[in-house]
Amino acid sequence: MRRGLGALLGLAALALSGAAEAPAPVRLDMVLAETPAPHLSDYGLFQDAAARTPSPGVTPYDLTTPLFSDYAAKHRFVFTPPGKSAAYRPDGPLDFPVGTVLVKTFAFAPDMRQPAVDERYVETRLLIRKAAGWTALAYVWNADQTEAVLKRTGARLEVSFIDPSGEAQAISYLVPNQNQCKTCHSADGELIPIGPKARNLNRDLDYGERTQNQLAAWRRLGHLIGGPEPGQAPHTAAWDDAAEGLEPRARAYLDANCAHCHNPAGMASTSGLFLSLEETRPAHLGINKAPVAAGRGSGGLSVSIDPGRPDRSILVFRMESTDPGVMMPELGRALPHKEGLALVADYIDSLAP
Repeated sequence: MRRGLGALLGLAALALSGAAEAPAPVRLDMVLAETPAPHLSDYGLFQDAAARTPSPGVTPYDLTTPLFSDYAAKHRFVFTPPGKSAAYRPDGPLDFPVGTVLVKTFAFAPDMRQPAVDERYVETRLLIRKAAGWTALAYVWNADQTEAVLKRTGARLEVSFIDPSGEAQAISYLVPNQNQCKTCHSADGELIPIGPKARNLNRDLDYGERTQNQLAAWRRLGHLIGGPEPGQAPHTAAWDDAAEGLEPRARAYLDANCAHCHNPAGMASTSGLFLSLEETRPAHLGINKAPVAAGRGSGGLSVSIDPGRPDRSILVFRMESTDPGVMMPELGRALPHKEGLALVADYIDSLAP
């Protein structure tokens, strides 16, 4: 159909005035489609091909203590459909509505002491809340950094960088396949988010126009309803903030890096080793606890945590290993996290024998 003269004149006037068209919204039809989109850009989550500028309704977020992933930088965003919000939960992930998208992009810079300089995206993972449950998808970025392509079977990528301590690293970076995603994102066999719990979001974030607590910001922006004010909500300690205390920081680190499997509903439920912040029973936290099944993973040691003796603790042995049959976590890293190891070792050393 031909445009009328008035419409054409209006478009010409808009172009001459330099006014920009309103940004396109997120493609909710693609989000809810049964078949995953072949390209990240198909969802309309970002305004630019490089995925640096989120579309309207897509909000950045961060976690107080994140999972360690070989020193990768992570850029997280949340989208909830217009008029729909996540419901507050004091425990576990928020109750997200159908149509929610959780976005996490992994990136490396040549020198991770300056992570924003010449940063390159490696992969973007999406968790999409469909009517039947959550779907996990991984999109791998091309060499030109102009598009990310769906890789349902996963991938191996060679990545080199200088780590935060100044040491050169060269790793084979794992992009997980869909079955591997279920290994970590599992609760009684159901795929769920891990990070966006109220206690992990209860921290300030710079939104550009203002700095605000994320729980309050999510309510302001329509992503969240219900729950107490941030000061009365649970809070996960920041693992690298010495002001938060040794034990809270070490427990937060173990919660973020281990408890997604090591909990009563997780893939490691039969181990009896439960490392979430909500766990309080010393034996389930690993203190003087013998492993359910001794083997190579025990390193010849007797208990998960030997109070006052990190060098005799299976937990530390497995965290510092890079042997695929021994290392913990089993997925998500190729390197031991030196700083995290030091924190957990200090915590175990502080425990009374």
